Amino acid sequence: MASWCVRVVRQSYSVVASPVVLRASPRLLCTAAQKKSNGQNSEEDQSVAQKTEHSPGETAWTEEKTKLEEQLKEMTDKYKRALADTENLRQRSQKLVEEAKLYGIQGFCKDLLEVADVLEKATESVPKEEISPQNPHLKNLYEGLVLTEVQIHKVFTKHGLIKLNPTGAKFDPYEHEALFHSPVEGKEPGTVALVTKVGYKLHGRTLRPALVGVVKAP
Repeated sequence: MASWCVRVVRQSYSVVASPVVLRASPRLLCTAAQKKSNGQNSEEDQSVAQKTEHSPGETAWTEEKTKLEEQLKEMTDKYKRALADTENLRQRSQKLVEEAKLYGIQGFCKDLLEVADVLEKATESVPKEEISPQNPHLKNLYEGLVLTEVQIHKVFTKHGLIKLNPTGAKFDPYEHEALFHSPVEGKEPGTVALVTKVGYKLHGRTLRPALVGVVKAP
């Protein structure tokens, strides 16, 4: 009886220690681990799905937030445009004020130009040979006219009014007005041969064009 028991125990030990059983055990363990991992992944997917599902209140809040963000963006854009328009208006107004300061005397200057023309003609009409100590009255009158002409041109220069006498210069339609075209020997075509009336510019703007005769090709 005792020997039979010893034999049964040995057979049982040999079966447990068999390489087949030992080789099969890791596979069984791996299968169990995979089942466990799959179970965890399923639980995580379910939790993620539950998180992605929003309640009606959350959906309405999200839509309201998006709408407000769009309105804010639109109002910001309108505000920037309004600022730009205001700045452009300010610059235009400032430019108009500056131009008014510069050219506000334009009408007055035009009237004074006629006075300057008369003074110039008066000094040019006096015969130079008659200006002598033997004729003191004419000499004094002529000198007074010259001094007056010089002074008025100083005032013109002070206020930005410049005289244009373009004899020999290239014809410029923005500064000159051609009265006639004529071939002139020794003169380049397109240049000013004769100035019948001088012109003036006020701060770079032509106030009165010079009346000229222009050389043309023969």
